Amino acid sequence: MTRKHPTALWGGIVLAATIAAFAPATGLAAEKKAMAPKAAPLETEKSAALDPWKRYANWPQADWNKFNTIRNNSSPSVGRYQRVYGPIEDGNAEKGKKLVADRTRGGGCFACHVMPGVTLAGNVGPDLSTVGTWGRTDWYLFNYIYDPRVFNPGSMMPPWGAHGLYTPDEIRDIVAYLKTLKAPTAFKDLGDDPNKRVKGASAYDPDDPFQNPAWGEGERGEKLFQKPGPTGKSCASCHANPKKAFKTWAARMPYYEPRMKKVINSEEFITRHARAATGDEYLMESNENNALSIYLRVLGRDQPIQVKFRTAEEKAHANRGKELMGRKIGQLNFACNDCHGLAADKWIRGQYLGPSKDQVGHHPYYRTSQGAIWTIRKRMEWCGVAIRANELPPDAPEYADLEYYLTSLSNGKKVNTPSMGH
Repeated sequence: MTRKHPTALWGGIVLAATIAAFAPATGLAAEKKAMAPKAAPLETEKSAALDPWKRYANWPQADWNKFNTIRNNSSPSVGRYQRVYGPIEDGNAEKGKKLVADRTRGGGCFACHVMPGVTLAGNVGPDLSTVGTWGRTDWYLFNYIYDPRVFNPGSMMPPWGAHGLYTPDEIRDIVAYLKTLKAPTAFKDLGDDPNKRVKGASAYDPDDPFQNPAWGEGERGEKLFQKPGPTGKSCASCHANPKKAFKTWAARMPYYEPRMKKVINSEEFITRHARAATGDEYLMESNENNALSIYLRVLGRDQPIQVKFRTAEEKAHANRGKELMGRKIGQLNFACNDCHGLAADKWIRGQYLGPSKDQVGHHPYYRTSQGAIWTIRKRMEWCGVAIRANELPPDAPEYADLEYYLTSLSNGKKVNTPSMGH
């Protein structure tokens, strides 16, 4: 009986086996080479997203090209201490009180600190209720607000003055107000106290198709899977038993694609494979792409995530993703590791910051606040825009490497597409 050659399903495509790759194609080596499965066809040249990329219409449209993105360095470098002579006597404490509560300035001080009069305070930063009794000089307070990096290069606090969020005069007003804070904040509602606030149970059941619209999109994806494209073929033409073919597909995505020398994820694979196999044009972040991604990932629901880095190329891209998680970007100067590492399991306003290892397996998911399906790439784009950094197209290699490493942190956790979130 002829012994069958084993195959390896890797990231949704069956990669060709490389037994005796450099041996002459004769005898047993030739037989095994002939039996080796072929890699799935991919279109590898064009962009997998809208080109040129245009930010989503319902998102802020400001241009923050003066600040770092996940790709380019643009932010001004850390400067020196600002000159402040003696006590600040010309600051207006009443103006400062309004400024610290101004959520249009990158969320304001209330987002991360407990202070008098705050609702839904955060606890990422220290409680400032009694900062006026700490003995800090005006020079210190001014400079720490202006640019905390002169004291702590890795500070999570935005460089409010250095990045132009507050003017020097406004910072003087804030200092004047901080000096008046000398008594602990009393909360009328315990839900406003981030140190006692309990992460509430979800108000909805993501597994209920009547509550989670993403299940309906998955059903639409199943119909697209059966629908012939311009070539006359459908996905089902080659995958007659999708439940079997895609059982572990989602759990192994994203993967390193040697033909493109980059990492691609579920949604980019769908775009490129559809172009090559069915002729359909399902750009990343299109409704069709999202629907197909949900359908295919549901086929692997409850499978443990297992993204491994075996080759030198895979390890290099994973390491790059790890480095990008620590990259400070935007006018607010945040990194992924700030919110989902240092501040994990804490509160920023009324929002709970989950750890990095819990960020991937439920995508694509239905985002209730937007009334739309969001992929992990759209979530990455939004993280940038939320901290005032220009986003990249969803097929950007930087996002790919970031997702590659980020997914590995969830190894062993189960795929649970589609979920819901606010």
